[in-house]
Amino acid sequence: MTRVEAPNTLTVAAIQQRCSDDKAVSLATSERLIREAADNGAQLVVLQELHATLYFCQAEDTDVFELAEPIPGPTSTHLSALAKELGIVLVGSIFERRMNGVYHNTSVVFEADGSLAGIYRKMHIPDDPGFYEKFYFTPGDANFNDGNSGFTPIQTSVGKLGVLVCWDQWYPEAARLMALAGAEVLIYPTAIGWDITDEKDEQARQLDAWITVQRGHAVANNLPVIAPNRVGTEPDPSEQTDGIRFWGNSFICGPQGEFLARADEQQEGILIAKLDRNRSESVRRIWPYLRDRRIDAYGDILKRVRD
Repeated sequence: MTRVEAPNTLTVAAIQQRCSDDKAVSLATSERLIREAADNGAQLVVLQELHATLYFCQAEDTDVFELAEPIPGPTSTHLSALAKELGIVLVGSIFERRMNGVYHNTSVVFEADGSLAGIYRKMHIPDDPGFYEKFYFTPGDANFNDGNSGFTPIQTSVGKLGVLVCWDQWYPEAARLMALAGAEVLIYPTAIGWDITDEKDEQARQLDAWITVQRGHAVANNLPVIAPNRVGTEPDPSEQTDGIRFWGNSFICGPQGEFLARADEQQEGILIAKLDRNRSESVRRIWPYLRDRRIDAYGDILKRVRD
């Protein structure tokens, strides 16, 4: 049965976990933490990016495509059953096999009755040392009209969820388009970490940038943000590097970027926060960014560069 809270309060949870090369082990960890979050009153639970597997994009390997699943498929069916049993809205992540040769990095959102509320297919796909995602993932459809692709919030019983994924979090356009479409919260399932050989000062700058840009999206759109990230050191399958140490630091912040909950860089765990459903409206009345947008002057944003 869905939990009943004060009408203007939403209890949310972000899951920060280590992952295994055994999908069953990773999903068992996810399930344990989801259940704990639900026991602590969470109505909305958000898992990190690609939580069922190691972060396989450190190297290019065609055998990895065997990990991909259709939707519905084993992982989505498992998450759906959990959402229904616990009476929660659940945001998970799946390496989706859409058809032969077309694979996506996909967030799935399940309603409290276990039904599929919607999906979001990652739109911005990186291709950097240690993050060779373009080899594996096709970008989401920018103009798909079923409400489940592109920058379209997913309607659920706990509100409109602006689900984005990892690399999407660096783009203000994505957050703004979700806000303009009525998103009530921005959600960024993430898998990001350090090159182990980077200097400590560089690692600190990277982490600070990651936190700052997402808090900036909260501020610029007057929306809360939920950003779960993984922890643990995962080896490079190609053995060309020392691997990635995922930096955790999952957080939940309010519509002025204020921290409501924040994890450390090492421990698995659950972040719980209560969101005031009225706060975005209140903040927008005194910080009316959306009112003052000069939409008549922004045409060049559609250009790759301005000559």
